[in-house]
Amino acid sequence: MPVESSQLVDDVMRRWPMTIRAFLNHRMHCVGCPITCFHTVADACREHGVDQAQFLRELDAIIREQAAPLTECEKAVAARWPV
Repeated sequence: MPVESSQLVDDVMRRWPMTIRAFLNHRMHCVGCPITCFHTVADACREHGVDQAQFLRELDAIIREQAAPLTECEKAVAARWPV
């Protein structure tokens, strides 16, 4: 999972801006809130009554869906040296 519950909300939204829609869909008005640089995803879920595990899965799905496809060079490297 790229997003962990211990990550700061601000860091998540800056690194993966496409996740902002998920926060808004759950009525988590974290965008522009001065607390986001102090609150973790776990804190935000608890404050807004959102199921943390489900929300993390949703964030991960959004990130995977929006991820840029690998270049041919990256595919060749991944094939040669799998992680």
